[in-house]
Amino acid sequence: MSKWAHLKDFRIVRLNAAMYPIGAAEDSCYRHYGLEPLQVEATTPEEIIPHVATCDAVLVIAAALPLPVVDALERCRMISRLGNGTDKIDVAAAAERGIVVSNAPFFCVEEMSDHIMALLLALARRLPWMEQYMRAGNFPQARKESTAIQRLSHCTLGIVGFGATGELVARRAQGFGLRVLATRKNMRAPTASADALGVEMVDLDTLLRESDYVSLQLPLNDATYHLFDEATLRKMKPGSFLINTSRGALVDEDALVRLLRTGHLAGAGLDTYEGIDVFIEAVKPPLHPLMELDNVILTSHVSAHSVQSVVDVSTTGIQNLVAILSGYWPAPENIVNKGVIPRFPLRDHDPTLFEDA
Repeated sequence: MSKWAHLKDFRIVRLNAAMYPIGAAEDSCYRHYGLEPLQVEATTPEEIIPHVATCDAVLVIAAALPLPVVDALERCRMISRLGNGTDKIDVAAAAERGIVVSNAPFFCVEEMSDHIMALLLALARRLPWMEQYMRAGNFPQARKESTAIQRLSHCTLGIVGFGATGELVARRAQGFGLRVLATRKNMRAPTASADALGVEMVDLDTLLRESDYVSLQLPLNDATYHLFDEATLRKMKPGSFLINTSRGALVDEDALVRLLRTGHLAGAGLDTYEGIDVFIEAVKPPLHPLMELDNVILTSHVSAHSVQSVVDVSTTGIQNLVAILSGYWPAPENIVNKGVIPRFPLRDHDPTLFEDA
């Protein structure tokens, strides 16, 4: 009998079946563990609840699971986020009901770091504008603007939120000679990793005042919602650039547009948005003031994606689920609502559980 034969007794629902259809890597994981999740495409609580009310586990990518949905989970043991951020899930409500919420916190740190540096370099060298001038034959304008570009080794990058991605960004940035500043919520935390990279840990105001490029590496929660409002954005060094690949609602987009238009900020590189829904099948450009600006580089929440990250997120998310349904805690770093008392008792994490995987 297969080691995973018991899993067939559980009812598993996998949301976002149409928006994010199951790919080869994810399908391979399901087949390895003998899983056949019910695939559902639903967006509102009213649509989702009938499918998940009696399930044992939920796998979710982009759908929101607010309180009404969590309340309806009669026997659910876990919500496995096939991704990192969990701001669309009522994690506190899940914890109160003994539902473990897990994620894949490190699946895309390489990709995010590369994307951040790509945005920084494109802004620094004004690549989108230089390409437009080239295609238009406007060579004099390209030469004129290129003489105002600052050498990167004379610039400073400020990283707001110095976690796993922040460390990799710092490592990449220093290859270009950038001075790197960083700040984080717990400024009393050990600084060994920052010290090893030559990163200066400073308070937020100092970082904003001294940085030519500011990259946001933060989760979205009550404390960070619109953390970069107009007052904070005005504290940024005149002529500096904002980069946000984390969550759109970290930034007050109306204030950002104003400061980009006035020139207080020279530009921005954005991959996430509060006012633009990139999880729809759009057939025309969205109507948003950011789309009207020529000093912004916009990408559609793709900074986490690569062949390898798709494999990593599928493997981690599904193994979190398999561990729970097998009566074990997942790896501690993958548990979002730490301290939750599970509906069904769980044994300590077993690092050998997936040795055959």
